[in-house]
Amino acid sequence: MVDKQHWETVYQTKAADAVSWYRPHLDTSLALIERAMPNRDGALIDIGGGESTLVDDLLARGYRELTVLDISAAAIAVARQRLGDAANGVTWLASDIMQADLPAQRFGLWHDRALFHFLTHAEQRAAYAERLLHALKPGGHAIIATFGPQGPAKCSGLDTVRYDAAALQRELGPRFALIEHSTELHHTPFDTIQQFVYCLFRRT
Repeated sequence: MVDKQHWETVYQTKAADAVSWYRPHLDTSLALIERAMPNRDGALIDIGGGESTLVDDLLARGYRELTVLDISAAAIAVARQRLGDAANGVTWLASDIMQADLPAQRFGLWHDRALFHFLTHAEQRAAYAERLLHALKPGGHAIIATFGPQGPAKCSGLDTVRYDAAALQRELGPRFALIEHSTELHHTPFDTIQQFVYCLFRRT
């Protein structure tokens, strides 16, 4: 299981822009989402959404069937407060992805920026892939971003696993086809650089 108390403490003690993964806007994710799911009526879930502004930007672009999942209730509370009344149009799940009760084949798009690389045990990653298969529609897309081969080995005091596109493909298995991938150098609020790899998959 993911350490829920660790993440509650992070989000209760640090401002949204005082964590290493903070970006004002997730431009790479937004571009991939708009290419993979141009239909604004499709259902989309953001895994490990935390306090990210992705949900704000998706609402502004006309996406309406949005779900945000994060293990930290504190992070979700911050995002909901920021959105105001618009938060009522989003489904919020404060849950560990390994235990979340997700509907079968509900989502046309699954987005995960920086949760997967915290799954350091093979059984965690296998369980994640099973949850993804369960919740994503056949033909649906998954966008997963992790630390790249030159990314940090630790983040927020926790060990991480680093991937290139081929390694991430192997973790998800043959039911997912790799459509495209790219590398991003993320400039943190602390003037350091983290390498991310973004992969777009289609469930076959």
